[in-house]
Amino acid sequence: MEDLKEKLERARSLSWQNFGKSVTFYLPGMFRYDGMTGKYPAVSITGSRCALDCDHCGGKILSPMISAESPEWLIEKCHRLEEKGNLGVLISGGCDADGKLPWAKFLSALSEIKKKTRLHVSVHSGLIDQEAAFRLKETGIDQALIDVVGDDKTLQDIYHVPFGISRILSALDSLQKAGLPTVPHIVCGLHYGKIVGEKNAIDMISRFDVEQVVIVSLMRIPGTPAWHSEAPSAEDVAEILAGARLKLPTTRISLGCARQRGNSRLDELALDAGVNRMALPSDEVIEKAESYGLNIRYQQTCCSVLEDVSKESW
Repeated sequence: MEDLKEKLERARSLSWQNFGKSVTFYLPGMFRYDGMTGKYPAVSITGSRCALDCDHCGGKILSPMISAESPEWLIEKCHRLEEKGNLGVLISGGCDADGKLPWAKFLSALSEIKKKTRLHVSVHSGLIDQEAAFRLKETGIDQALIDVVGDDKTLQDIYHVPFGISRILSALDSLQKAGLPTVPHIVCGLHYGKIVGEKNAIDMISRFDVEQVVIVSLMRIPGTPAWHSEAPSAEDVAEILAGARLKLPTTRISLGCARQRGNSRLDELALDAGVNRMALPSDEVIEKAESYGLNIRYQQTCCSVLEDVSKESW
């Protein structure tokens, strides 16, 4: 059985072969890094409300987002964000019991934002159906982000839903048929820190035409049921990253911001796995990228953004 070091080397070689020896580091809008804040803030169209109350989040990820619970407020706040020099916005929110967001209410607002601002707009789509996906596409938004879970029991236990992962496959299919650029996200260790359906999630994604996949790991948030779980090891996450690269050789792979802070070991192993993008890089991984002779770029947006507005420094 191939050991992790050999798998990382194969993945890294394949990444450099297909994308060149380069990496881009990202600073999203919800974080501060060396005194800087990214230029891609997150807005919640439901405030801190979420009917699912998932075990790994409990709605706490929504709380620090900018709240815009009406179409008028969403438009107003996006105009203000542009005036402050932001490059784009991530529009998110809580789900209803079926894992859906209230997009119908905000379609005209999204259209106006795209027509009257220069903001790049990403949305967390939720488990969207085909009609909603086509209507979102018509607004002109730039991309949809969606969590992909590869195990029925994980989805049911963590998200508190009665259905299985076939609903995620249906949402991915709807987004692809609508022609909406889609960036799937995989949370390593979502099942209370255990690696369960992550490899199947990669297989699910491989059925669709996606330009990029973002891989993150369980963040142990105080006050949630998953708080007392042991986070997946850096090696566990690196195994998934390398597997994703080998399964998806021409898809850009990113280590996203939703992961354990201060784990430079994970950052370095991710670089060893040939990731093309990384949010919130540690000093150690920047040094390692330099030692590999990589072309390093820096961008103050979410790592999901496909548009290249990177620079040689922050």
